[in-house]
Amino acid sequence: MLLRLRLLLGSLVGASLLLVALSLGAQNLGDRPRLQLGIGSTAPLPSGFLVGIALALGVVSGGSAVALLAGRSPDDDA
Repeated sequence: MLLRLRLLLGSLVGASLLLVALSLGAQNLGDRPRLQLGIGSTAPLPSGFLVGIALALGVVSGGSAVALLAGRSPDDDA
């Protein structure tokens, strides 16, 4: 259980640091597209920020998947 908690917290901290670095680097850019979400649109955001958000969400989802599967053997599924 402690291993799973450490893996989950590690991925959350890593994604948070990635977002902080991304936010610092994404300021004062000229190209700011909007995302069309179906029911509305977002504020104009730099395209690098949008790619970085997708990367950070991938880090969180991958880390949480590893945390859920940590310590299991293949025989547990049967």
